[in-house]
Amino acid sequence: MQNLIALYDRLTLWASGKLPTSIALLFVRVALGGVFWFSGRSKVEEGTLLTISENTLYQFADAPFNNVPLPPAFAAHMSFYMEHLLPVLLILGLITRFSALGLLGMTLVIQIFVFPEAWWQVHILWVAMALTLITRGGGIFSLDHLLGGKRAVDAERKMAM
Repeated sequence: MQNLIALYDRLTLWASGKLPTSIALLFVRVALGGVFWFSGRSKVEEGTLLTISENTLYQFADAPFNNVPLPPAFAAHMSFYMEHLLPVLLILGLITRFSALGLLGMTLVIQIFVFPEAWWQVHILWVAMALTLITRGGGIFSLDHLLGGKRAVDAERKMAM
């Protein structure tokens, strides 16, 4: 029994290390970014790169999107551009925490004003992923880490104390 406990302890220590944690954070970044990226792409006028579709503008003026306390055209454009920018930043791991915070904000707006019935089916997972990235950052496979250099190492030392 002691051998099993020791093995479990070794595996736990390894799994909580920098490499496995960073691989998990990469997957979380891609998963959350992918959800919003594909949502953003569904709002694009067919045959264009970044032209918002007329259908999207109509959707935001109609129920349930018209519950958002912003002018429909503004909300549609804001959603459209944030669903394209923030996922790219998130997947690259560039300003990861800020990008995840933006997607968390979008998730909460969707939850509160658009699809309040979707908490347990979908939104709780998006919130969990965003909170993970806000609290943990992008990991070693991120541009934040690459560009952070000494600042990232100093921050890690401070957190270890």
